[in-house]
Amino acid sequence: TVLMCRGKATQDFKGPDCRFVNFKKGEAVYVYYKLIGKSTELWAGSVGSDFGYFPKDLLEINHNYSNEELELPTDVSLICY
Repeated sequence: TVLMCRGKATQDFKGPDCRFVNFKKGEAVYVYYKLIGKSTELWAGSVGSDFGYFPKDLLEINHNYSNEELELPTDVSLICY
C-alpha cells in the first residue's frame, strides 16, 4: 500500500457504518486509495489507527506523497466484523 497524500479534515464526519472512518474537523487524514466507479466521491484512508472510507470533499489536501494514483473499483470493499 502506497500513501498517496495527507490532508486536513474540513469538517466533522461520522460514517454510516464500520466501513467508514470518523474524524473531527482539523484532524490529519492519510489517503491510500481513490475509489472509481459508482463511489467516485469516496476515498479510503486512515485517521490515527482507524482505516475506512470517507467523502473526498471533506478533505483539504496539504501534502502529496506519491504521483502514482492507486484506484480501486468500488466492488472491492471493506467488510464489517
